[in-house]
Amino acid sequence: MSARAWLGAAALILVLLALARPLDHDESQYVAAAVLTAHGNLPYRDFAYLQVPLQPMLFAPLAWLLGDWAWPGLRVVNALLGTAAIAFVYRAAREGGAAAGPALLGAGLFACTDILLFSIGTARNDALPVALLAAALPLVIRTANDRGTCWSALLAGALLAAAAAAKISYALPAAAYGIYVLFDRRHRPLWVAAGSLPIILFVAASFSWNPHGFMFGVFEFPAFAPGDYYRDRPWKMSWLAKLLDTLKFLALGPALIGLLLTSRVRWRGKWGRARSGRAIDWMLWAGIIAALLPFPTWRQYLLPILPPLFVRLAIGWHASPPGRRTRIALVVFACAGLAPSVEALARAVLGVPMIEAIRQGKAIRAAMDTGAVTGPVATLSPQFLPATGRLPDTRFATGPFYFRSRHLLGLKIEAVDRFISRDTLAAHFARPPAAILIGGESKWTSGDAVLDQALEDWAKRNGWRSIPVTGGRFRLYIPPSLHSP
Repeated sequence: MSARAWLGAAALILVLLALARPLDHDESQYVAAAVLTAHGNLPYRDFAYLQVPLQPMLFAPLAWLLGDWAWPGLRVVNALLGTAAIAFVYRAAREGGAAAGPALLGAGLFACTDILLFSIGTARNDALPVALLAAALPLVIRTANDRGTCWSALLAGALLAAAAAAKISYALPAAAYGIYVLFDRRHRPLWVAAGSLPIILFVAASFSWNPHGFMFGVFEFPAFAPGDYYRDRPWKMSWLAKLLDTLKFLALGPALIGLLLTSRVRWRGKWGRARSGRAIDWMLWAGIIAALLPFPTWRQYLLPILPPLFVRLAIGWHASPPGRRTRIALVVFACAGLAPSVEALARAVLGVPMIEAIRQGKAIRAAMDTGAVTGPVATLSPQFLPATGRLPDTRFATGPFYFRSRHLLGLKIEAVDRFISRDTLAAHFARPPAAILIGGESKWTSGDAVLDQALEDWAKRNGWRSIPVTGGRFRLYIPPSLHSP
């Protein structure tokens, strides 16, 4: 099978997996951000966003075009971005002198990691930055082989800066390459810097929309929210838990054995001098540091490690193919990496989660039509709202993630930055939403039903009227002043 046919088959499988994978409350803020931006809102200024700002700006036109289908559509987009990342790993290995066989092996093993498959199977913010990082690697390698141009250096700088502007953890591999080019002038540091400049200016502009909201969402919330959330489970924030989680996630696929093998790989063949591969090494080590910095560790945090790792292995295997025992170990670990996705596909035989989400969306829309709901909706599950034709209340744009926190911000700052927590719900609901939607933050979306209960309790205490929603998973509440037609 040719590389193109192999990648085409991979794209089809990844799209099917994206539709079959269980629903995840992690998707809430990313779908909400894309949809709100599509309707003219800006991150930090008009709604809270707990990441760097590039993804909602790039995905807003897609969310506008997809309309009611924004949530499943964004899952498909992420699956295609994951396919692109796999293709760029293959292309980078080929640029480094690997034959088609080793290059396909490296790309295939990358595709068999649960880290990648989970990250690109949901509407999160992982697929875009890993695709941008992987797209930069062929350009970096081409320059290392003395075949780069000013334009390739310009594009490499833009891609790496864009990856960092889509997810902050990718700033470390990007910075590592930026530092490396200062020592290896073949990489044209001025052109790399020029490529990154427009992205830096964009991020600076987004900072100006609301400096405090930007700093809190990008830096402070990731630093303090985990400790706040796990305060009754401090072991989750320990180094021992980090070690066990890291090993577990790496072992679900060939990443763990790849890291063990990479020290044995030497830059040979078309790489010429040993220093030719050092840029990839710098990015790999920076990715490892970026993965280990946050507490606790989740599988998607390890994603920046994988593209440079499998490119490096593929190039090394061209000169020294893996032995029989190594190949057996790689197959075993690859099967382990595929197992969670195979399980998701098997479960989808009984019911495709995304089809269920679409069905629920239609039921919610009918209930909102019955209740004459036209304004923004308060819900911890804003990913369900595109199918209803309604927008989320901007104070709930982060889904459950700020709502579940305690005492991270004062009441006045919450009002300015458009945050709301369960402790300050009553104070902020002096300006109530048009409706309250309950039911999407629960076990069936990997969520916590206690958080939804806090919203429902407020609605009941204040006499809001319940509108039936077909299917039994959701409850819709409207203000007592509204009457059914």
